[in-house]
Amino acid sequence: MAEEENSKEKKETLGDEVKDISLDYSKRIPDEITEEQKKEMEKTKNELEDLKNKILNKYKFTIAIGILPPQASEKIEEEEQVPLEESKKKPIHILVIIPEDNFKDIPKIKTELVKEMKDMKPKVWIHIKTPVDIWNYCLDSKFDIVSAIGMSFPLFDKGFLGALRVSEIHKSLVLRKFEKYVTSYVIAGSFIRGTATKTSDIDIYCIIDDTDVKRMPRLELKEKLRSIIYQYEAEARELAGVKNHLHIQTYILTEFWESVKDASPVIFTFIRDGIPLYDRGTFMPWKLLLKMGKLKPSPEAIDMFMSMGEKTSKTVKRVLTDLVIGDIYYGILTPTQALLMLYGLPPPTHKETPRIFREIFVEKEKIVEKKYADILEKIVKTFKDFEHEKIKDGDIKGEDVDKFLKDAEDFLNRLKGLRGQIEKRTNENTIEEIYKNVFDLLKAIFGKKKDSELIRDFEYSFIGKGILSENFMKILKDIISAKEKFKKGKLDRESIENTRKNAFQLISALIEYNQRKELVGLEKGKLRLKTKDKIYELILTDSQAFLIDSGKVNRIDLKTEKFTEIGVEEFTKALNEQKKEKEFVINEKLLDLLRKKLGKFEIVL
Repeated sequence: MAEEENSKEKKETLGDEVKDISLDYSKRIPDEITEEQKKEMEKTKNELEDLKNKILNKYKFTIAIGILPPQASEKIEEEEQVPLEESKKKPIHILVIIPEDNFKDIPKIKTELVKEMKDMKPKVWIHIKTPVDIWNYCLDSKFDIVSAIGMSFPLFDKGFLGALRVSEIHKSLVLRKFEKYVTSYVIAGSFIRGTATKTSDIDIYCIIDDTDVKRMPRLELKEKLRSIIYQYEAEARELAGVKNHLHIQTYILTEFWESVKDASPVIFTFIRDGIPLYDRGTFMPWKLLLKMGKLKPSPEAIDMFMSMGEKTSKTVKRVLTDLVIGDIYYGILTPTQALLMLYGLPPPTHKETPRIFREIFVEKEKIVEKKYADILEKIVKTFKDFEHEKIKDGDIKGEDVDKFLKDAEDFLNRLKGLRGQIEKRTNENTIEEIYKNVFDLLKAIFGKKKDSELIRDFEYSFIGKGILSENFMKILKDIISAKEKFKKGKLDRESIENTRKNAFQLISALIEYNQRKELVGLEKGKLRLKTKDKIYELILTDSQAFLIDSGKVNRIDLKTEKFTEIGVEEFTKALNEQKKEKEFVINEKLLDLLRKKLGKFEIVL
């Protein structure tokens, strides 16, 4: 509720400055007005519209046409020295803004327009100005006239009147909040240069007097003022009905003077080009002193700016070196290491990466052209030379950066293709390995037969007799189908991963069945080991021991004390060679190895 009241109060305090000078008189006339008066006003509206069209057709360079607000008539008439007899007729004041380049044509244009308006009722008084004329009002501290122009009703506008209107409204909001502290409210940028459009940002500089502020740090004061002043930006645009955003810079007076003293080029440009919409005798003296050549940088400021220039060359050289040594080096090295890992190698060191890249992909696999290994070696060598101070800032030129960057882009594009090649080969090995493992197990169970016969026996013996569910038959068919699709290039990465997961279930089921089949006569050589979380199987043969963990077979080597995962064929062969009548004994060394591997366990039947 409080916010609504504040907003209402702000809009009311703007008073006549933001009233809608609408030409739709019928919406603003009292109820008692006669029909004849309404018709007369409608006629005036049509005549003004016709006048606007004539001006635009004849003077296409026109920037804006506006009706000056009635409350500003006296000031305009006084400034333009309108004769008293004409002023008593209460004419409508029309402002036409044209480019500065057409300044010399103003007398001619005015004469022609006066002829066009001689029979209009009520009388119309024409004012033809250029933007420079309006800015001169500001420089003469005639801010009330500029405010009146900003609040004029636009008959036509390329953006000038809208930009001035939103600036004036924002200025009014700021002054009503901080009038005691605002020393200058200045516009600058493209709006002043005459290059602004209906959507251009408007550069605003607001200077606040902080000399009597005692209880607040200046940095905190500046931030607080900046925040409040910027909050009025959206409200000003809404009241003005324009799309132009205000780009607002807030300075405190002491900070601003310090920038002038230090000869800040930004501040000097602002003073030179800026136009005050409000000034309490502060900005204009600066502007005049600068024009007279009295604002000069101190010797300390000159030294500071000269040193900045001297540092430019060093800065550029350092940036060029950092670009090559840092960004390009790591930009190609890290992806290279990633592809070596994808190939199946542990990540190599930075120094080893070029050598391994060449040995694997260029010399061994022969899938990468030699020039890419050369590019990698050159960039890594440059980095190492920099580390050992063989290369210093400035040794690398702009053309070197261009060459390194071009080579790096070429290298990275080749890595993308290499990734596809490695993934294709890896996927091919995966599918082939899955297919081979499954059918090796089927051969171990049903004997050496054709793949089609093994599929038939599996369906009859396992699915038909209910040993395994029908889902395992589907998995087997999917494995066969995946192999065929992969050869045709129709299998994507996701399908390969699904095939691998499903195949693991089938392989585990077949290994478990095969173990039961082979160990019918070897129960004396089979033990179950139970830990806190899992149950393992220990299989003993004449000369070897095997630990079975979730379908995976690990051979235990007592000499090397290592557990090595083996394939189905090797395990089956060891079982087939076992003498079934032999008594098995677990020695202490085997038990020690099992304790190291599994932790605490117990032997169960």
